[in-house]
Amino acid sequence: MSGRVVHVRGRRIWLLEGGCGAPLLYLHGFADVHAVKDGWLPFHTRLLERARVIAPAHPGCSSTDENPDVESIDDVVFHYLEMLDSLELSSFDLVGSCLGGWIAAELAARHPEKVRRLVLIGAMGLFVKGSPIGDLFMMAQPERGSSYAGLRRLLFADPDHPSALELFPDGKGDLEEELRRYQMLRFASRIGFRPPYFYSRPLAGRLHRVATPALVIWGRQDRLVAPVHAETYVHALPCARLEWVANAGHAVPVEEPEAVARLIAEFLG
Repeated sequence: MSGRVVHVRGRRIWLLEGGCGAPLLYLHGFADVHAVKDGWLPFHTRLLERARVIAPAHPGCSSTDENPDVESIDDVVFHYLEMLDSLELSSFDLVGSCLGGWIAAELAARHPEKVRRLVLIGAMGLFVKGSPIGDLFMMAQPERGSSYAGLRRLLFADPDHPSALELFPDGKGDLEEELRRYQMLRFASRIGFRPPYFYSRPLAGRLHRVATPALVIWGRQDRLVAPVHAETYVHALPCARLEWVANAGHAVPVEEPEAVARLIAEFLG
């Protein structure tokens, strides 16, 4: 594993980079690298076996500087376009999970020519009538002052899964990890707290521009972004197929790292 700082218009973007092969840009979610942990999780380690994985931390997350211009998902897309220019990365595989999946979908819709293949894992971003995205900000508040069981239940099929308890323990946890969780929530609040809540209504109508092959991966028991959102993505993307992961919730790369990494490896070829 190696981390480095990329300087973009006076701002520092922290990213992890490793592996060999075709470049793969990974955009993280909540139960993920940069949002809790400072290093690769088992899921990412499997990706490193077949690709050069580049995983930046979102603005204000981990060691990435705040970007005061970020007020909407469009601003985040431009933030990453500037980073891609700095890295001279013109073509890549794009994998996004959770909130990172929303950013990936928006990026692919605007610049499909840059994306060789697209993978969305439990992606936020769509408005689906009658199926709002769960209230993560409410559940991020500890119950009775110390329990994060509600948040774990929102993110994991089994709230007592060892990985769930490691990433979101009850009581006072590791100080650095608590800081990263706070930074991720703060970033998310800048683009997803005010209505619309974690979605962009025009996105579904723009996904027809993504002619590249796409894979949508979803936990069957996702309580944060309901499975109907997966079907909506597949319907909107011209060349997409859907893979369900049984016995997994929203944090499917953490809950089933081997299965998800295998699906991606087979898809990317």
